[in-house]
Amino acid sequence: MSLIILCIYMFFLQKDEIAYVDSSKIIAEFKGAEEAKKAFEQKTKSWKLNIDSLTTEVQNSIKKYEKDLATMPVKEQQLSKQLLDSKQKQLLDYQNAIRQKAQQEDGKLSQNVVAQINAYLVKYGKSHQYKLILIANQSGTIAYAREGLDITKDVIEGLNNDYTNGR
Repeated sequence: MSLIILCIYMFFLQKDEIAYVDSSKIIAEFKGAEEAKKAFEQKTKSWKLNIDSLTTEVQNSIKKYEKDLATMPVKEQQLSKQLLDSKQKQLLDYQNAIRQKAQQEDGKLSQNVVAQINAYLVKYGKSHQYKLILIANQSGTIAYAREGLDITKDVIEGLNNDYTNGR
């Protein structure tokens, strides 16, 4: 009799201990990721404005140089050309530095978001007694999963609740 009860428990009542989440949905719907993206976009907007104003300044200097070139003495032409070349180099250096800074900032924000998600998945997995939570991504790492194993919606809701309450 106890063998029958054990079989019934094992077959019908035992909880699935493996589940998966869709990483692209989590990233798309996690409020922390949305806010990190908005903060990054704000920074890049500011950097772009600085680059645009410096570019305009260099372009105006070029126009002034070209306009005044015919009336300048040779020595002044050479000095103005050197100054102009220096401004152009500074602009290129600044653009490259901002590009690198943007890449680093984006990487740092992405790592922070992924760390928050991973920490929540560990907490969620332990509290729901999962042995394993897999991550499905656009590469198709999970070819098939029985209906009910996708816990993405629950994870997103809990992650967003934790994020909103943890601020």
